[in-house]
Amino acid sequence: MIMPRGQQLLLPVNPVFIGASLVAALAFNMLPLGRAPWMPDALIVLLAFWGVHQPLRVGMGTAFLLGLCMDVQQSSLLGQHALAYVALLYGTERIHRRVLWFRPMAQSLQMIGLFFAAHLVHLLVGMGSGGGFPGLSILLSPLLEALLWPLASWVLLAPQRRSLDHNENRPQ
Repeated sequence: MIMPRGQQLLLPVNPVFIGASLVAALAFNMLPLGRAPWMPDALIVLLAFWGVHQPLRVGMGTAFLLGLCMDVQQSSLLGQHALAYVALLYGTERIHRRVLWFRPMAQSLQMIGLFFAAHLVHLLVGMGSGGGFPGLSILLSPLLEALLWPLASWVLLAPQRRSLDHNENRPQ
């Protein structure tokens, strides 16, 4: 694949770093902060990020297991989060090559549709099982997740960036 102009060549990602970041996002989601419908889901942002950047390492199986963990923790319908996360990872699998051509702010505009779709799946499954409509504030969550995308991109790609200083003892 030809690199877009001005994009920096990245080092290979450490699989332990991927796992640690997903576990940290799961732990953050499990904090007892009170669950408001407008709160962004940190795990959905990281799953989407790794689904775009490392589709062979983070797939639908990982999304399904993490979704089941969220279902158990929030005492929601078993499979509700899992289905939403799997739908999100399916979408990232379909568009990951196109998204990588853009800068992080433009990537967030590409990803906002997937975030809306994942929340729509979550909402429809919840309402289909007898839950009520949480209100229009649920529309803020995908918008906030899209705003978190550039920050997540900057933080999660930082360990992979090559140093810009030239050391004569280090091979290029």
